[in-house]
Amino acid sequence: MRVTILTFGSLGDVQPYVALGVGLQMSGHTVRIATHSIYETLIRARGLDFSAVDGDPRDMLGTEMGHRWLSRGHNGIGFMRGLMRVAKPLMRQILTQCWNACQATEAIAVSLLGSYAGYHIAEKLKVPLFLAYYLPVSPTRAFPSALVGTEISLGTSFNLLTHHLAGQVFWQPLQPSLNKLRRELLDLSPLPFRGIAGEVNAGRWPILYGYSPAVIPKPPEWGHHIHVTGYWFLDTPTAWRPPPDLTAFLEAGQPPVYIGFGSMSSRDPEATTGLVLKALARAGQRGVLLTGWGGLSQSDLPDDVFKIESIPHEWLFPRMTAVVHHGGAGTTGAGLRAGVPSAIIPFFADQPFWGAQVYKSGAGPRPIPRRQLTVDNLAKAIREATSDKSMQHRAAMLGKRIRAEAGVERAVEAFNEHSAGSAGRRHK
Repeated sequence: MRVTILTFGSLGDVQPYVALGVGLQMSGHTVRIATHSIYETLIRARGLDFSAVDGDPRDMLGTEMGHRWLSRGHNGIGFMRGLMRVAKPLMRQILTQCWNACQATEAIAVSLLGSYAGYHIAEKLKVPLFLAYYLPVSPTRAFPSALVGTEISLGTSFNLLTHHLAGQVFWQPLQPSLNKLRRELLDLSPLPFRGIAGEVNAGRWPILYGYSPAVIPKPPEWGHHIHVTGYWFLDTPTAWRPPPDLTAFLEAGQPPVYIGFGSMSSRDPEATTGLVLKALARAGQRGVLLTGWGGLSQSDLPDDVFKIESIPHEWLFPRMTAVVHHGGAGTTGAGLRAGVPSAIIPFFADQPFWGAQVYKSGAGPRPIPRRQLTVDNLAKAIREATSDKSMQHRAAMLGKRIRAEAGVERAVEAFNEHSAGSAGRRHK
């Protein structure tokens, strides 16, 4: 079967789908991924086909508008408004490029953002649609929505309401623009008031969730069309070798603390670096700082701190005593897989949700929202993560469970099952 995967965003929004694509291709499918051009080399290196979609997330988040978006993103409505301002000028071009990428495809798999294009294209082409998400969006009474900016459960009815609210918050602002594009580009009739969220909640398509059931168990009310498969990890090629100077640093002392904020840029990277260095010194820990494009500057560092642009998480994290990061779904999964405590500093969107899950599991201290981050509370979180033996034990046990999961294999099995049966139904 020819399968096209649509996903947009940062590296953490793309890597899981490369892993899923590799698994699908190994099972006999032909896979193309449509995403931003900066990931073409990564995708083609894994033997997958590639199709370009406009938009470089680094450029978007590095602008003043991007900084404002990050600063307001803890609120779900604020996040959505920011997403609209960033994405709306690109919607026509992105939908056209995704349409071109999907020609001759026999099935479409989409990330959460990819569904805004993939839903309409699958309907027009009358091909099966698979929702492949790394955070839960299906309504449940078990926990509140990951998208509404609250980690507090006020009861089962409240939890269920937050999921329906989130679906509409993420649909209604885009409804006029998307319905216009449906008519003009695809000759499709407008979607009704409840839109895509209503279709998802009705259980119309198979859903593959790429996170661990050891972190969030599958709620009992979810149907057989929903699969919590385990994380979709993209492991580093066997030929990869770490930089010799990093290896020397790790061997020169006690395991350090990793600190990095992924694609979350900062208005003042020097101030962020200074805060992190002071917190490490106050906690009495060595550190590895991921500078990359996530807000930590290239300034001179003390001898007990090592900086690096990028490094495979699955190699580095098990060599740390703890990891401090922004709480992106992929980084959270990598930290938990490593079996070391994780201190989460959420910026926006679903990151507070993942920080709450880590804290509830006992595998990390209480998360610190980025707007509230100080030297004192970061140092306190680092000390807790590096000295609390019961936390370290819980993190190690959870990591063992996650490492035993075969998330990609389970997702491929579910895909093949639904492709062969009525659940992988075509759009009518």
